[in-house]
Amino acid sequence: MPKAFEPVTVGRCTARHRVVMAPMTRNRAFGSATSPTELMATYYAQRADAGLIITESTQPSPIGQGFPNTPGLHSATQIEGWRKVTARVHERNGLIFAQLMHAGRVGHPSLHEDGSIPVGPSPVLAAGRVFTMDGPQEFVTPRPLDRAGIRGTLADFAAAARNAIAAGFDGVELHAGSGFLLHQFLATNANQRDDEWGGDVQGRIRFVVEVAEAVADAVDADRVGLRITPGATYNDIVEDGLHDTYLGLADALDSLGLAYLHVAEGSDAELAHRLRRRWNGTLILNPYTPGSYTGPESLKLIETGAADMVSFGALFMANPDLPRRLRLGGPFTAPDYTRAYGGDHRGYTDYPTLPPAHAA
Repeated sequence: MPKAFEPVTVGRCTARHRVVMAPMTRNRAFGSATSPTELMATYYAQRADAGLIITESTQPSPIGQGFPNTPGLHSATQIEGWRKVTARVHERNGLIFAQLMHAGRVGHPSLHEDGSIPVGPSPVLAAGRVFTMDGPQEFVTPRPLDRAGIRGTLADFAAAARNAIAAGFDGVELHAGSGFLLHQFLATNANQRDDEWGGDVQGRIRFVVEVAEAVADAVDADRVGLRITPGATYNDIVEDGLHDTYLGLADALDSLGLAYLHVAEGSDAELAHRLRRRWNGTLILNPYTPGSYTGPESLKLIETGAADMVSFGALFMANPDLPRRLRLGGPFTAPDYTRAYGGDHRGYTDYPTLPPAHAA
């Protein structure tokens, strides 16, 4: 079986090892028009020893923004900002994909310059609140996407993917989880449509498949990954018939030749196993670790064949040199969650690396 620190194919790229930096929103896009800053470039460059970096959620359009100070990929200013990031990562021979995420119904008008109402598959209000510059606010009932809106959203994703390649990214990851727009189309509570984008499994997966196809057509399928979070209830998601939905989605996407499928495992471990057997391409697994975070023991999942790569979130936040620490068996710095979102360099670029002479 393969080892964690052996190379692996990721679409048209080859990752030098199988430790992935998971996407993590950090709310520090303080540049003009929600663009990346030099501090963000430093943050990602510090972690360029990852086999693959997947960036924080990045909106493909203004209406797709769901949190304050998150970066976009829909303007020339944002492209220029991201070029600084990708250049710094590539200077260290890193591999970096941009995660494209449209918040859908869980955005808020105050986050949109023109005060636009968020969009969704159906006019179904999500329970809960969203964080805004004015503090937590109740979600609002979304404006359902009509046919023109769906076509426009597909075009937005394709354009953002082209912008990502222009900005120097090696590829893009489509976020179809965590209760955001693509996930909302999959969900049986958020998607109440009675047209071809709703109803049964084939209807509910259609939008995700069309986004993947549109982006693959724009930048080639081997530059496109997809992240799913089966069973996740974040942002008021309910998914009846979980196995049928995700196995159907995997079957519909498998023939596209995507770079990878990224599965954030839920409590239903059997579904992750079934997806692994069903998916013919590279599979990245973010293991289910309730009450903790993904640690070094998860590398065994590569040796057992449960995954081709394993993604780490919290440990990568707090350990810029995580691959080296995993090789050595530690030690690991604990993340400071009080500084996870927004702020300055503290809790962001000031985490220490091991001294060169350190050995396990």
